[in-house]
Amino acid sequence: SRRCGLAAGRSYSGGGAYPSVSLTCPLPGVPKAVFAAAESRERFETRVTVLENGLRVASQNKFGQFCTVGILVNSGSRHEAKYLSGISHFLEKLAFSSTAQFGSKDEILLTLEKHGGICDCQASRDTIMYAVSADARGLDTVVNLLADVTLQPRLSDEEIEMTRMAIRFELEDLNMRPDPEPLLTEMIHAAAFRDNTVGLNRFCPVENTDKINRDVLHSYLSSYYTPERMVLAGVGIEHEHLVECARRYLLGVEPVWGSGQGRAVDSSVAQYTGGIIKVEKDMSDVSLGPTPIPELTHIMIGLESCSFL
Repeated sequence: SRRCGLAAGRSYSGGGAYPSVSLTCPLPGVPKAVFAAAESRERFETRVTVLENGLRVASQNKFGQFCTVGILVNSGSRHEAKYLSGISHFLEKLAFSSTAQFGSKDEILLTLEKHGGICDCQASRDTIMYAVSADARGLDTVVNLLADVTLQPRLSDEEIEMTRMAIRFELEDLNMRPDPEPLLTEMIHAAAFRDNTVGLNRFCPVENTDKINRDVLHSYLSSYYTPERMVLAGVGIEHEHLVECARRYLLGVEPVWGSGQGRAVDSSVAQYTGGIIKVEKDMSDVSLGPTPIPELTHIMIGLESCSFL
């Protein structure tokens, strides 16, 4: 028969002996737990509004003093078939640099600091995301900054040159790093979707770092950074306030590259090819200490699955 409560006469520190405490019965003398419950689930539903220019505004008003707001663009390395490979990598590194309103990255960071904010940009194969987390009372400033960073970047020669250097260093570091996972992830996509869409390289090839300039970037941006390919998303703010900010800062704004139509966007469907990619590396000259790195083989296997949509 099952017994609830503590067994009498057992020592906690006796050699290997444990008290016989049931895991299915409440402990004696402990008050019953009272768990918090949401008043209404509807308050936390995602709301979506589509503006006249096609931009979508999505929000979820979760409780908290801070909010996270981002502009997500349907753009990434999978769309670079008609362009130089590596543009998305450049745009990720150039994010939150000088804009029409802000003279430098430091100025942007100082503006965010007033609202306890931080910023980040991440580029994937399908999406580029510019995001800010800050005090919810600074929402107007945050959306204004995000709009400026996305649609009005200066892309100065100095910033592009610094980005070239940063990317070259990153590529060198990737090849020297003992952990091969980032490279394996690239290789498995390249093998599975050879020369198309998600199989295109997410990192800029070394030979393209000198070829990507402001004209190349503007040509790409004019095609892919359009309102109907963008979502302004926020968590921790009132939906109506976010829509109001979107109308003020993202409706009818002339981007720095002009409103002329760029090249037709790539709408290719991913074609799974399958295959194998192998790379032999000599790690004998790479060492983190007195002992050389062991010669290991790293294998990754991938199978075709459904689309992320």
